[in-house]
Amino acid sequence: MKLLSPAQIRQWDEYTILHEPIASIYLMERAAISCLKWIHDNGYHNLPIKIFCGKGNNGGDGLAIARLLIQQGSQPKIYILDFGKEGTVDFLTNLQKLQELTTDIYFLESKNLFPSIGENELIIDALFGVGLNRSLETTGGELIQHINQCKATIISIDMPSGMFIDKSCKNHNVVIRATHTLTFQTMKCCFLMAENADFFGEVTVLDIGLDKIFPETVETVFEIIPRQLVRSWIRPRKPFSHKGMYGHALLIAGNKGKIGAAILAAKSCLRTGVGVLTVNVPKAVSSILYATVPEAMVMAREENIFFLNAYKSIGIGPGFGVGKTSEKILLHILTHYSNPLLIDADALTILSAHKNWLMNIPSGSILTPHPKEFDRVFGDCKNDFERADKAIALSKQYPFIIILKGHYTLIAAEGKGWHNSTGNAGLAKAGSGDTLSGILTALLAQQYPSLQAAIIGVYLHGVAADITLETQSMESVLASDVIENIGRAFRKICS
Repeated sequence: MKLLSPAQIRQWDEYTILHEPIASIYLMERAAISCLKWIHDNGYHNLPIKIFCGKGNNGGDGLAIARLLIQQGSQPKIYILDFGKEGTVDFLTNLQKLQELTTDIYFLESKNLFPSIGENELIIDALFGVGLNRSLETTGGELIQHINQCKATIISIDMPSGMFIDKSCKNHNVVIRATHTLTFQTMKCCFLMAENADFFGEVTVLDIGLDKIFPETVETVFEIIPRQLVRSWIRPRKPFSHKGMYGHALLIAGNKGKIGAAILAAKSCLRTGVGVLTVNVPKAVSSILYATVPEAMVMAREENIFFLNAYKSIGIGPGFGVGKTSEKILLHILTHYSNPLLIDADALTILSAHKNWLMNIPSGSILTPHPKEFDRVFGDCKNDFERADKAIALSKQYPFIIILKGHYTLIAAEGKGWHNSTGNAGLAKAGSGDTLSGILTALLAQQYPSLQAAIIGVYLHGVAADITLETQSMESVLASDVIENIGRAFRKICS
């Protein structure tokens, strides 16, 4: 699913109007019908309803919803933000139709006219949509602040008023704090950013019948990973295969007090299909690996690591430590290994202190920072949008892939970005990143192209976490639970 810009979304409407063909007013009617069905299906139509509209097409959607509600027996009150300008053609058409059905229409020219809002009411926000490109001031901003002070359920139509598709909500605008957002046809970038989550609530994408061909005709920087793509890339195992066909991976992980990270990464690596696995840990804790992961070979860290290129992939970082010994090992790997690396956790922290080493990272390597690690390595960012844009820019500058971890994890490669939609808040727990590192190391060892490995790995990790919720709650999910469901995740993706 491609993530479109505001201009492309407008073009999509125009393309549909031209090629279906359909008049814009009837396209607006389809949107209103979809919203009304959702409101009815979720039982909100029985509440006292107040609808707040601007004078653009988003306001026109609100007026059409009001008319349909009245025709079904509801008695909504409609409030139109009036700042002296005439509305759009479709807004005025819907206003005229609505005025034939009700006199409960009020024009808000100043905050003195704002209505009181009860706790048990439903508020429909149709003030400003995807076309907003300026900060809200005076009456518009004051109205949003007034609505936000209420305890009622708030449903935003297409976008919470004041939110931009491609800019952060932080420090730029007042924004409706919606309980639900009913957005049209496709997800928007703004709904994938953690810092916006307090404003959009639960997002539902409503199909309003826009032309299915249009997204294929435009180029976008960001898209959401489609399941069918991941499914098409996963290779079935041949009946006469042997372990040598699935690669020998080396995991350099764990340390005193952090051996759990090595265990989790090793187990997830094996569950993801690597042929042979060697785990490099300090000798003092090696016996723990022998006992907990008998399928892996163990190498004492005090030994020199020879014949690096005999390994199809190397994963380094989970629980690795950040001392001088760890620095020397990482530098040795960067200067003596030519296959793709998986670099995570403590290895990223070391890189943040030696940024010149970035030039030594082998082509096709995968870096997996969370936001704070990303900022430490690549420089501070003001918000999630800036961080995502920087990841895309870096993916053009360097030959490695960046996996920026989060609820909608971003994979940045060669100037494009793929957001993942699988997974849940149960992954917000220590060990989840170690599990992902093992998965990615295994896929690289099996010679999946690096971008495929990154996308498959992140998607697979999320699906395994989603399956885990069948028997656990988000609070109780452990990284080891997710590892145990990797096999079921493979089956689900490939079914």
